[in-house]
Amino acid sequence: MPKTFQTGASIAPPPLAHHAGCRCALHGRRLFGAALLAGSGAALAQDGVRGDVGGESRFTKLVSAEQVEAAAAQQYQQMLREAAQQKGLGPPEHPQVQRLRAIAERIIPHAKPWNPRAERWKWEVNLIGSPQLNAFCMPGGKIAFYYGILKQLQLTDDEVATIMGHETAHALREHARERMGKTAATRIGAGVLSALLGLGQTGDTLLNMGGQLLTLKFSREDESEADIVGMDLAARAGYDPRAGISLWNKMIEASKGAPPQFLSTHPSGPTRIHDIEAKLPKVMPLYEAAAKPGKVYGAPAKG
Repeated sequence: MPKTFQTGASIAPPPLAHHAGCRCALHGRRLFGAALLAGSGAALAQDGVRGDVGGESRFTKLVSAEQVEAAAAQQYQQMLREAAQQKGLGPPEHPQVQRLRAIAERIIPHAKPWNPRAERWKWEVNLIGSPQLNAFCMPGGKIAFYYGILKQLQLTDDEVATIMGHETAHALREHARERMGKTAATRIGAGVLSALLGLGQTGDTLLNMGGQLLTLKFSREDESEADIVGMDLAARAGYDPRAGISLWNKMIEASKGAPPQFLSTHPSGPTRIHDIEAKLPKVMPLYEAAAKPGKVYGAPAKG
């Protein structure tokens, strides 16, 4: 580990840090298309869990995606600067930075079907030298893991991919933009709302809403969707979606039954494991058909 990288830095949670949770009534389902696995004759459900996820929320249309992504990028860079000042920003040669970026490189190509904008995002993946159990992906593909979650939970690559898939799903499904749109609809009134919808004059309102990024939390419905989409992304990238079960067991053990901050609104461990198991029949064929990573990385050394 490079001597200049400090893992005990005190870094404030970023504006859109993940506060997860979730069970929701799933939207309509659709039939799966099938394809034959090479040489096996087995059918592969290419749609995975896409039929379990609803369409774009009408509230996202109240807020400019470009402005939300620009605000997130600005705040992400501010967090990186603060980490660097404390020598708490993982350098490119750090093995855990390389690990996170290698996993992200496998997940990101599967993002576009969930959100066409993802193809134009300037993705970033960084390691923050903080002991917190935390990870997030901000709008526009700004990913960060805190060193504490990798070390304390001794995460396998499959478990890292499970978390990364979940966090990436929040960005792809534009949950932050949706939450801001819902807040706008609540606060600004029907008259102004009609004007925004008719004329697209969202600029001034968004500027006034900027402070929301500091306190924004996702709903349980958002978290449920992120769980589902995240499993799909990880499986297509060649990471075992069953890792969600071992991950949750580690979370339960580490937190003595209460989830860490970034999972504070999730249902109980047993409920979460049950929900994961219920989706495995749809995502395991994707994992079995996917090309597997050529290199396996290890968790940070204990002690």
